[in-house]
Amino acid sequence: MIKCIQVDDLKVGMYIHDLNCDWMSHPFLMQRFLVRDESAIAKIAASGIHEVYIDTLRGLDVSHAPTVSEVRERLESEMTAFAAREQALPQKLEAGAELQQARVIHEQAHRIVFDIMRDVRLGKQVELEEVEPVVGRMTSSILRNNGALLSLCRIKNKDDYTFRHSVSVGALMVSFCNAMGMDKQSIHLAGIGGMLHDIGKMKVPDEILNKPGKLTEAEFAVIKCHVVESQRILEQTSGISPLSVEVAAQHHERHDGSGYPAGLKGDQISMLGQMAAIVDVYDALTSDRCYHKGMTPTDALRKIYEWSKFHFNPKLVQAFMRCIGIYPVGTLVILESGRLGVVVEQNESSLISPLVKVFFSSKSNAHIPPELVDLTRSQDRIVRHESAEKWRLDPLRFL
Repeated sequence: MIKCIQVDDLKVGMYIHDLNCDWMSHPFLMQRFLVRDESAIAKIAASGIHEVYIDTLRGLDVSHAPTVSEVRERLESEMTAFAAREQALPQKLEAGAELQQARVIHEQAHRIVFDIMRDVRLGKQVELEEVEPVVGRMTSSILRNNGALLSLCRIKNKDDYTFRHSVSVGALMVSFCNAMGMDKQSIHLAGIGGMLHDIGKMKVPDEILNKPGKLTEAEFAVIKCHVVESQRILEQTSGISPLSVEVAAQHHERHDGSGYPAGLKGDQISMLGQMAAIVDVYDALTSDRCYHKGMTPTDALRKIYEWSKFHFNPKLVQAFMRCIGIYPVGTLVILESGRLGVVVEQNESSLISPLVKVFFSSKSNAHIPPELVDLTRSQDRIVRHESAEKWRLDPLRFL
């Protein structure tokens, strides 16, 4: 049985099933292992981990600890209750109407980030005038409909993860700042910081940056230095705003002080730094890497919500969920009626009842005529999200 326990309850002889944090927050080679000595427990605690999941069939038990299903049920209940009382952001256009233009902007942004990072690798300075126009176009697209561009940002190739992750963080920061009601200038500067937040990774040796597996402790220490390098590079960039630098310098800081490089805590971290931490982890969790399969957006939001007890500002996590929706645009869902569909739009009146385009009946195992269902006006409801890979389809073609 898998249970969630406090690190204070961890003992030698327990089997770690999941360290319950994002991969860049711990130095262990494996997520699952038997705790053989007290030094392993000390190392876990020193990594800023407060809770872990243990496998009681492979190690010692903690009788009072909740099971993984109990924890998940509680978290989903809390998220559902939050979503039921929150409204989504209004959109000027439908996601489908914006999608084609968003595709062009997304690819332009990827090419520009690739070129800038290549230049930095060669020792050249960042040319800010190359970044600013595409951030402006990204902002315009997101103001028309944030779901279109953000749904495209979930498409990543394992071989160019660093570049596409940078574009995604830039787009997510723009969307998040807009949802927080920030002025256009702040939104723009946050987008620049998001796109360039990982620029310091170009100073990390390729064999570490692109290693097809978990990093050793020594390699982990090297790659953590990318944050300081990002700050250094951006501070030397002509015309850059301190707000953009904050995004890069603080995206690995954590609300409880367990992050790096400065170990800042709470309000010592700027608002944009706290937002960047959430956005960075969300995009990393939803991305396929050579050593782990990306989560669905809804699962990633649940993990971030769980970690907000310690690592993230809980109010900002709730604001982020409102920004992208509990079931973001492009999410595959199954309804109580047995119909399978794709979320095509958030509903302004309720985050938990988006507009869904249904196209398949799981009960009859057959395609049905596509139909747009407004769940605020229907007796039907979402039962759960589904894996697009499991159903072997591309949800974006239904937008």
